[in-house]
Amino acid sequence: MIRFEHVTKRYPDGTTAVDDLSFEVAEGELVTLVGPSGCGKTTTMKMVNRLIEPTGGRILVDGRDIAESDPVELRRRIGYVIQQVGLFPHKTVLENTATVPHLLGVKRAKARARAAELLDLVGLDPSVYGDRYPEQLSGGQRQRVGVARALAADPPVLLMDEPFGAVDPVVREHLQNEFLKLQSQVRKTVLFVTHDIEEAVRLGDRIAVYGQGRIEQFDAPAAVLGAPATPYVADFVGADRGLKRLSVTPIEPADLEQPPVVHLDDPLPRDLGARWAVVLDGDDNLHGWISAEHARQHGSVRDHARRMEAWLPVGASLKQAFSTMLQHDAGWIAVIDKEERGRFLGVLTPARLHEALRRSIDADAQDIARAEVALETIATVPPAAGDKRPGVRKHGDRQPGATPSPGVENPGVERPGVTKG
Repeated sequence: MIRFEHVTKRYPDGTTAVDDLSFEVAEGELVTLVGPSGCGKTTTMKMVNRLIEPTGGRILVDGRDIAESDPVELRRRIGYVIQQVGLFPHKTVLENTATVPHLLGVKRAKARARAAELLDLVGLDPSVYGDRYPEQLSGGQRQRVGVARALAADPPVLLMDEPFGAVDPVVREHLQNEFLKLQSQVRKTVLFVTHDIEEAVRLGDRIAVYGQGRIEQFDAPAAVLGAPATPYVADFVGADRGLKRLSVTPIEPADLEQPPVVHLDDPLPRDLGARWAVVLDGDDNLHGWISAEHARQHGSVRDHARRMEAWLPVGASLKQAFSTMLQHDAGWIAVIDKEERGRFLGVLTPARLHEALRRSIDADAQDIARAEVALETIATVPPAAGDKRPGVRKHGDRQPGATPSPGVENPGVERPGVTKG
């Protein structure tokens, strides 16, 4: 959808902002341009809608050389969202959102109806916010209006220049979440400029890491974090890139352990075979948990089940899983399939979380699927006779007689991090 062919931008004083830049953004792809101030990322983006003219090379949008397009018409076909939002202070939220369709000749009633749809799409009820003025909105709300306005003419391309940089961290994270949901629905081709590597990793399908006027690496977030192409990229993404990678590594069913399970209407088992069991309803959906101590009392499972607080849907990131464990002081978290009304899939323990991260890194390094990675771990079995080194085994091999057990069976880990309910 967007193609740069040997594009250069050089100013009269000899400053080269962008030097021989070539890359391509596929239709429906969100590419983040990340780098320090003055590296050329904003210049790159502004050349797409001809706010800045290149001094060499070609830029094509949907196969057409933008140099052959009228700049004004081009900009009306490309959505543009900036940090300062740029709403008209004398116009209402609904009027601001309908601006571009109106300029394109759409009748007023139809433009306002489209604006109302988009306000609702970005989480602003048009019946509540439509007649307000920008000064009556919070920073996060104004930013949402800016996104809605950029989408009003249904542009194939959306340019976003640090759109969430002017709001506080809590609002920023919320806006990022909302934008990802929105993008999953509208699937625009997006160039997103940011100086924040964590934002770039979280949002981008691919990341372009800028040096001085050049792209040092253009790859998927996991690859940038797991295998930086140059020392510059490694330094830019930071020594904690392993932790950052948690945010782009999803929980997969193969990462889970299978604990003992009982159902709500079962009689209390006298022996769970473990210190706790997961409680499911009649449709095998997650309900809660029960301890071995409660299982030895009278009544049914329903009488003693506790509500589960530490859970996530499959596909959530390992960062979310780690955060949930910390938030609930949990030795494990339950994982469900939200597409199947909450069907219980298994539990993720700290050990399995670590293994999932290692598999992700090794999979990228070997260019294979995560499920094909065989990890080597320190074994708990004694080494062979005469071998003084610790034993090493592949993940999945177990000691003779050993049985699978969730992380709460480990010494010192007592609670799943749930409350009674």
